[in-house]
Amino acid sequence: MEKEILIQADEDDTRVAVLEEGRLVEIYFGKYRGLVGNIFKGKVANVLPGIQAAFIDIGLEKNAFLYAGDVVSGTENAGKNKNGPGNIEHLLKPGQEIMVQVTKEPLDKKGARLTTQISIPGRFAVLMPYLDYVGVSRKIKDEEERDRLRAAATELKPDGMGIIVRTVAEGISPEELNEDIRYLTGLWEEILERNERERAPAVLYRERDLVERTVRDLFNDKVVRLQINDRKIYDRVCGLLGDNEFQLKNRIFLFEDEDLFEKYNIPHQVMRALRHKVWLKCGGFIIIEHMEALTAIDVNTGKYIGSRDLEETIFKTNLDAAVEIARQLRLRNIGGIIIIDFIDMAKEEHRQRVLEVLERELEKDKTHTKIMGLTRLGLVEITRKKEYRPLEGVLLQKCPHCDGKGKILSREALSLSAKKEIINRLKRQEAPILVVKVNPYIAAVLGNEGKGWIKETEKKTGKKIIIKAEKNLHEEDIIMEELWETERGKGN
Repeated sequence: MEKEILIQADEDDTRVAVLEEGRLVEIYFGKYRGLVGNIFKGKVANVLPGIQAAFIDIGLEKNAFLYAGDVVSGTENAGKNKNGPGNIEHLLKPGQEIMVQVTKEPLDKKGARLTTQISIPGRFAVLMPYLDYVGVSRKIKDEEERDRLRAAATELKPDGMGIIVRTVAEGISPEELNEDIRYLTGLWEEILERNERERAPAVLYRERDLVERTVRDLFNDKVVRLQINDRKIYDRVCGLLGDNEFQLKNRIFLFEDEDLFEKYNIPHQVMRALRHKVWLKCGGFIIIEHMEALTAIDVNTGKYIGSRDLEETIFKTNLDAAVEIARQLRLRNIGGIIIIDFIDMAKEEHRQRVLEVLERELEKDKTHTKIMGLTRLGLVEITRKKEYRPLEGVLLQKCPHCDGKGKILSREALSLSAKKEIINRLKRQEAPILVVKVNPYIAAVLGNEGKGWIKETEKKTGKKIIIKAEKNLHEEDIIMEELWETERGKGN
């Protein structure tokens, strides 16, 4: 499997795409940084014994949620709850200041979810200051290598703290691991110092930006190429890698000022990921319906009629669906409870084979995902850790024309789509000026946030772009007209 990463830097945003065999499987937007991983000094707003939870003011519009079970023993906030979650009234009091970390983004009407079990990820290890423990990533399969890394981490870890060795640490030397642990320990000391001097609510630590997280979490020996279109980011990525990571450095390629996303047709793949229906290679399709409580996925044979018999047709459709479903979960960043309704299969070996393929494909997912098995109705249950907003939550918003019953493309998605259409039109037209008529809402997006992009595009194409707001146009409508200088002069 050929895996590569694209880092696309524009004037108004930096985005990262992960591709497998040329197909988009993950996408990240630098503009939406998120809160997961951030550490705050918060203040307990109120304690609710009835649900064994507390609401914490961390400086956001909505108070964050801290469940009693997430107040972990060993922290300064936990009291004595070594035998499991204690009574929330005994652990926290209104007005109390407390150090917490965000584990889930605020979604819809819900505030962010918190924990007192702090964890700070580095390149090779994760430091857990309040947990005396040593662990090794389950994705490292070689038992000898696991034992070697566990022994090194046990020897190097700070007293009373925990270390989890990450997957990318496979094959590294104890010296490299020690350097990473020392960096994380120093970072933790800085956080403690800030905690002493800051008053709640305050930010004590912010997760790294998109470029650093890409190097830390995504760039490993399974990636054959990392392509970057910006020299500053290229130099920065090379600097983030250790001296001994020369093999990874040799996989970094600079394509300065090139539109990598357009080259790999990323905007089109993103737009397709917002649709409910996804076609399979065999001619079948899946339907993805997202609800507040869960996500339901239905598999259908569609155009596929097979060549032998009905059972083989169903089996082939389900196999293709298993592969595509795993990809869609990653691409759309779907979390929580997922129910899959595969087409009923008569043979037990076929059912097991489909589950095996699904499990194999889900192993590629860095987000923790677990197959719970088949229900009595033959439905497959999956749980996937819900940390960040799903792609739909980033790129779609409630439609203002139907009281929120439907959804339209969000500012980011509309801007992405408009930019693609403008570039394609500029490539074809001969006139020196392109007039782009859009809804005032989109005109504001392109005219304000997109100014840098417009200037850069004009410089590359040698053509002028004029954005005009038209009240009668829908948010998703775009009208483009060519204009010659003489015609422009007459209009003035």
